[in-house]
Amino acid sequence: MLEIKHTLCPSCSVGCGINVVLKEGEVVGSFPYKRHPVNEGKNCLNGRNSIEEYKNKLKKATISNSETDINKAIDEIKKELSSADASTVTVICSGNNSVEEIEAIKDFAESNDYTVGFYADNLKNIENIASYEDIENAKKIAVIGDILYENPLIGRRIVHAKQNGAAICAFGAEKSVTKNIADDYATDSIQEFLDANKDNLDETALIIFNEIDTQENLDKINSIVEESNCKVLPVYSKSNTKGTFNFLDSKSAEEMIEILDNTKILLVFNDDIVDEIDYDYSRISKIISFACCENDTTEISDIVVPIKAWLEKDGSFINAMGETQNFKAVVESDVLSEIEIIEKLKE
Repeated sequence: MLEIKHTLCPSCSVGCGINVVLKEGEVVGSFPYKRHPVNEGKNCLNGRNSIEEYKNKLKKATISNSETDINKAIDEIKKELSSADASTVTVICSGNNSVEEIEAIKDFAESNDYTVGFYADNLKNIENIASYEDIENAKKIAVIGDILYENPLIGRRIVHAKQNGAAICAFGAEKSVTKNIADDYATDSIQEFLDANKDNLDETALIIFNEIDTQENLDKINSIVEESNCKVLPVYSKSNTKGTFNFLDSKSAEEMIEILDNTKILLVFNDDIVDEIDYDYSRISKIISFACCENDTTEISDIVVPIKAWLEKDGSFINAMGETQNFKAVVESDVLSEIEIIEKLKE
């Protein structure tokens, strides 16, 4: 007998609804949640493939690549932390964590005087953001990054805006899906692109971006928004990056490297920092990963502890436009959540 349960897609910060198909309690497929207000019955390829994370989840804890009992792994972590100088312990969290998990991770780190690292692709928090409905009503849209390919359900709204008469200017790589709908397209410099278009942006316009190279570019966007009164919508690569900003300031790649230079014990909560920050991780004495599936960080970790996958837990995300969305577990599991692991580390 088939059962359908609703949840949120974890693939990016758009916040689409997704239906998960279960047969006798096992996940067998997914399809779009047709009544969900964000994606309106659509899911992108990443959304459709998001259940693969659950299917490929980690089964066992490991110490030095040898399988072990999870309680032994946690005891080993506690032993390492108890003998460490707190100033050399760094905790990494990310937009992959739910609002509730971020709060617990932050409290755990701060109560022990550990450093917290949060990297969001060099993007920062922006308070006055546009809604998804604002996209389709905009008269001009400046796009930075290949939104149509990487965030197609935001891209779909940009296409609707163009059909409604909006002018589209865009910046990105030479090969880009977004390039196909742009009236003007630039590839050389974000600064030059913004300078060329800032005089055409007003309260009826919108800037949408999912990539920024430097703080200078972000400052430029903020100044244009302030001067022109146009709206802005950053689209983050992780589902709860916007929610994480409520607790932590994100670090630049350079700031993250500085933190890592002073780290002897690195605890990574549901993130793949090795994939994101180019660094010689062999300089860190002990790397500990809490992860639901294998990634580049678990590959080099001294201790790996499996955690609940997104289908196995309750919580909330805050999507790109700042809207809180709650989700419920669709699969029962006896795997520990990040919050439960933190409670064990406190014992």
